[in-house]
Amino acid sequence: MEKEKSIIIIGAGFAGLATGIYARLNGYDTQIFEMHDKPGGLCTSWERKGFTIDGCIHWLVGSSPRSQFHDYWEELGLVQNREFINMDEYMRIEGSDGRTLILYTDLVRLEKHLLQFSPADAGSIKEFIDGIKMCLPFDLPSKNVALHKRLINKVSLIFNFIIKGKKMKKWMNVTCEEFAGRFKDPLMRDLFENMWLPEFSMFFMLFTFAWLHRKNAGYPVGGSMPMSLALESRYKSLGGIIHYNKKVEKIIVENDTAVGIRLDDGSEYKTARVISSADGFNTIFKMLEGKYIDDKIKEPYEKWKLFPPLIYIGLGVNRTFEEVPLMVSGFSYQLKETVEIANEKVSRLSVHLYHHDPTLAPAGKTSVTVMLQTNYDYWKNLAEDRKSYKKKKDEIGNQVVELLEQRFPGINSQVEMINVATPMTFERYTGNWKGSFEGWLITPENSSVIMKPMSQVLPELRNFYLCGQWVEPGGGLPSGVISARRLMKRLCKEDGGKFKA
Repeated sequence: MEKEKSIIIIGAGFAGLATGIYARLNGYDTQIFEMHDKPGGLCTSWERKGFTIDGCIHWLVGSSPRSQFHDYWEELGLVQNREFINMDEYMRIEGSDGRTLILYTDLVRLEKHLLQFSPADAGSIKEFIDGIKMCLPFDLPSKNVALHKRLINKVSLIFNFIIKGKKMKKWMNVTCEEFAGRFKDPLMRDLFENMWLPEFSMFFMLFTFAWLHRKNAGYPVGGSMPMSLALESRYKSLGGIIHYNKKVEKIIVENDTAVGIRLDDGSEYKTARVISSADGFNTIFKMLEGKYIDDKIKEPYEKWKLFPPLIYIGLGVNRTFEEVPLMVSGFSYQLKETVEIANEKVSRLSVHLYHHDPTLAPAGKTSVTVMLQTNYDYWKNLAEDRKSYKKKKDEIGNQVVELLEQRFPGINSQVEMINVATPMTFERYTGNWKGSFEGWLITPENSSVIMKPMSQVLPELRNFYLCGQWVEPGGGLPSGVISARRLMKRLCKEDGGKFKA
């Protein structure tokens, strides 16, 4: 490799692959080292007994050709020849009293339904709808839109930011739990508290519904792994190199300059620059031994909240679920009584049916997932005894099927496959700290990163850079692209060149 134009990238997740693609487009020689045997990182799926369990995608921001983010996906080779489904419902929440509350993706329909459901909460409902409307203008247009329309949009965007800036900041400081407490109807409270996470900033929920309303957050048929393979294909077609089953143990530093990597098998590779799109904690505190940190670097790892780790139950069911409408993020129903699963109290079950995607199951059958928040330390301790660990996973799989029987009588005999992934599974295959699936939660305490992004370099360390969800709070696939573009623009500028995509 030509040393001054060479880059080693740690991790072949979305951020690592996107960085590799943009690096190749700008003339850099690149190698990616990935600990797993597949691309995609957390954007993944796995097969069991003819069923595909999807571990990531529910919707993809930028699915509309009218969106600027669609341009980014095109650059990465992701959306070409890909079919997207725009569903009428985001999710449903079912109460023990027989009522069902529906979150429609169309804004007019959503407002009408919520007001009919709970007239007493009209004030809070209007506030919610107005918040979504506030976000609608911030969906930037594609480069394929006529130039004069893009210029008008840019002026409008600046104007909207000026007049709505204070309101946006206000929403950043409101958590889902806090907003839920404003509702009188108990099911409305349940909805807003459990739709995402209680500590999460409402600001991002509003943007999600704005994207859904504009049909810019569709589901890609085939799910997660085909998208990861598309990025891998694009990267390789540009001449990029990927090494699988190669776990980086140490970043080699000489005179406070990153010069290469050492793998867990002892082999070393030298380069002009090192970029880590891998787990932030492992990168900073293990691969670099915590030598290049300051209070600003330590703060997130000491104080910020993580997306909680999950128990991820995948089921293969001999049933089509035709009676259940298609939903972006599934539905939640009240259990007959609170149960304990892995030392956590569970009173509701959130179920995601993939009956909108026939590629994930044999004909006439459906792939189903149930996600449960859990405690990392519980599983870390349990995993020390592999027999007990496996036994608990089997118990939970069977327990969830029994709980599904309350909502779908007869499903017990229709389940053909049960697969349970735990935080230790996520940690083993992706290295993600404490098994978190999306890094940092956006909360009122750290919402300022929206206006001022986190640093992609470490203090006093040259030729080393960070990329991915640990420097783009909020997680999700778009953060990988945003991070990769931001970083490669920086590197091109450092080298006196102009970023090309």
